[in-house]
Amino acid sequence: MQILRGRCVAGVAAATMLVFGVTGFSWAKTSRTKGHTGVHSSVKTHPVISGEEVVPGVMPDEASSGTASGELPEDGKPYSLRMTNLHTGESLDVVYRIGDTYVPEALEKLNYFLRDHYTQDVVHYEPKEFDVLHALMSRLGRASGVIQVVCGYRTPETNEALRHASVKTGVAEHSQHMEGHAIDLRVPGVSTVQLRNTALSLHAGGVGYYPVSQFVHVDVGPVREWAFGAAPKKPSRRVHSAHSGTVAGE
Repeated sequence: MQILRGRCVAGVAAATMLVFGVTGFSWAKTSRTKGHTGVHSSVKTHPVISGEEVVPGVMPDEASSGTASGELPEDGKPYSLRMTNLHTGESLDVVYRIGDTYVPEALEKLNYFLRDHYTQDVVHYEPKEFDVLHALMSRLGRASGVIQVVCGYRTPETNEALRHASVKTGVAEHSQHMEGHAIDLRVPGVSTVQLRNTALSLHAGGVGYYPVSQFVHVDVGPVREWAFGAAPKKPSRRVHSAHSGTVAGE
């Protein structure tokens, strides 16, 4: 009788650990992000990656390098970006900053390049976003590599339409894309995991990991990270599938 009673107590204790221990562990590992169904933030540690830091520049009329107001410095490190837009098919290779000073004409080209391709509306992007991309490519060892833009600017109307198009989009109600603060991207030859880890190493804003659609969201909002969806499983010998990758992130 004592043996049976002991077994019952042990069984209850095991069940309690199963319910509260495992569930509690899962809850601690994954927390929902407000406004995102299926989006969770991760507490996993990532490899330490060093390299170029994100140091925002200034506009010509704010520069204090000894040049006249509104003029660009004659020398200084050139900051360039090479990009291709997966929706419009357009490409851009531009020097957007010289030394500490942004090039206004180049910023205008980037603003248009990253326009809402549904409505053709343009927004003035936060230039620091381009500094983040430049530092990201530098840390990847691909300073002259091409960035594939999955999504740039989104008008509030486009953002709302995408949110309701499918529960699988991961589009936030108050998206940084609407502020000209975010870009979803891929880099050919670089895995989504490596791209995510390198972006996180910058500590310069938000980083969203979208393993199913295979892109990374990078913004200059508060420093945070999240993931949407699960990593795709390896296809079996009988089933082969491909993902179009048209989903837009936060």
